[in-house]
Amino acid sequence: MTAAARCHWPPGLRLFPPPAALTWAGSSAPTPAGASDWAASDPLLMSEAPPWLHERASGGWCGAPSGQGQAFRLCIRPDGTVESESPGPAGLRHARAALVQVLRSCGPTLPCIEIIDRPAMARRGVMLDVSRCRIPTMDEFGRAFRALAALRCNHLQLYTEHTFAYEGHRAVWEGWSPITPEELIRLDALASSLGIELAANQNCFGHLRQWLEHPDYAHLAETHGDWMFDVWPRSGPFSLCPTDPRSLAFVDDLLGQLLPCVRSGLVNIGCDETYDIAFGRSKEHVAARGRGAVFAEFVAQVAQIAARHGKRSMFWADIALSHPECLGLLPADAVPLAWGYEPDAPWQRWCDALRGREFWLCPGTSSWRSMTGRRAERRGNLAGAVRAASERGASGLLVCDWGDSGHWQTWPVAMHGIAEALAAAWMGTPPDDADLLSASAHLWGDDGACAAWLEALGDVDAPLRAECMGLSRPGIAGAIRNQTALFADLFQPWHLHTDVGTRDAWQEARAALDRLGPPPHADPLVERELSHTFEATRWMLGRFAARRGWELPTDLADASRRRASIRRTHEALWTERSRVGGLSRSLAFFDRIAPVPGEPAGGAT
Repeated sequence: MTAAARCHWPPGLRLFPPPAALTWAGSSAPTPAGASDWAASDPLLMSEAPPWLHERASGGWCGAPSGQGQAFRLCIRPDGTVESESPGPAGLRHARAALVQVLRSCGPTLPCIEIIDRPAMARRGVMLDVSRCRIPTMDEFGRAFRALAALRCNHLQLYTEHTFAYEGHRAVWEGWSPITPEELIRLDALASSLGIELAANQNCFGHLRQWLEHPDYAHLAETHGDWMFDVWPRSGPFSLCPTDPRSLAFVDDLLGQLLPCVRSGLVNIGCDETYDIAFGRSKEHVAARGRGAVFAEFVAQVAQIAARHGKRSMFWADIALSHPECLGLLPADAVPLAWGYEPDAPWQRWCDALRGREFWLCPGTSSWRSMTGRRAERRGNLAGAVRAASERGASGLLVCDWGDSGHWQTWPVAMHGIAEALAAAWMGTPPDDADLLSASAHLWGDDGACAAWLEALGDVDAPLRAECMGLSRPGIAGAIRNQTALFADLFQPWHLHTDVGTRDAWQEARAALDRLGPPPHADPLVERELSHTFEATRWMLGRFAARRGWELPTDLADASRRRASIRRTHEALWTERSRVGGLSRSLAFFDRIAPVPGEPAGGAT
């Protein structure tokens, strides 16, 4: 929203996402008695409206675009009564969300305003990674679902590899505090009551190392040998063998247990990054028929299994887009999910390749493999995705928040990016900095300071990111991708790749963190999480310099002490929001950090 448009708003009013149209009469009305209590009583569950709130569902016309039923008009009258109107219940819920924000912003008197709004994209989704160590508690799921509903999210997926409590497969999920069938049924009911479609998600092809390393499932693997993950050498199991009928029987068992737990007609079957195919048992089939054909045949068979269980499949589209000839071999109703997480993701080209079938675009929060997030990359990535989705007719936008390498990012860092993406999908364009300050007020209960701080934090190591590709791909110059430079540097051997990253760029990063300073006051848990993020970033900066000999020797001991302190705080904060099951795996990433000279492996205690 432009500053010129916002200047006509009532003073103090914070709305996120900002509406398409807001008219203020210049007058105000008394806040209805009990309105504050109503705003705190889960109004998005759509319980009966209080006497002062008059809601009307006008009904939509046959053939109307799917987003029209979410449009709404909200009007605050001089006598303190409030009217809302929408073609359907979804729009009335969005009107309530806007009204709650008005009540929180304006206190004892309400501005006499009229808001008219509608979404640019009908489907606005979030995917949370619940397989890379961090699985929220049920209480935390409840808080997150409510926050997402307030941001007008209407589609949600919980990315699953091995963290659902499948009957007969305890050996794989034991110790992970998995989501049980009963819990997923409860989560589905809560999501539905908040207007969110919870779609099942189970990777059914690749990313199954946790299964395939176990002796009971090793026979299903494509390979246990060496292979290439894009340009990186890998070894060990990763994908199911697509030519082994037992792989399909395994998938049928999983989906037969998972899919009845949710009411959505969609399931994300995954099938991304299956780079190991052709390195093992399917090698001859790939040589004879092509990698794309072997991939597509297996995905089509998985989709058939899902269809027998009454679900329509979505699948990650990276392999299909790299082998476009295989798109015609996939079921016509299967929905490709085109994903990319950098500013240069070729969204327009992908959309053109998928023309003629329903597809979604999937940008990312850029929070993973970092403590700070990557602001510039996130915003560039999201802007390109939203623009392409609007111009090329994508059916939905699904923002992904992954948990690679221990899921170290705290929830405020992740949620900041999620909120921006949901607003962009609603508005059809990314929100500006002032809009994000309004989001902060409603997410964290502050004056916008947390959002401003998170935005600055996300670019602290931007000068280093611009020149540290060599930490990910040795010998290659340029900007590092899919992680921050400070995070990538943690996992380098102490004396290797110390020529990557200049002292000037590091000094810029250190100066930026010094200017930023500790986080602002906020909700106590949020403030603790942001303080942890700040201290971890300061430790990473010091260690980056120490590895290159830019700091005095005494700083080596300080780096060791800080590492132990950061680890303890990470452990203490974990159970505030997450189940204990994945904690030991997350902490294990601290043990992968090369010790400073003279420090014992695993760090000082």
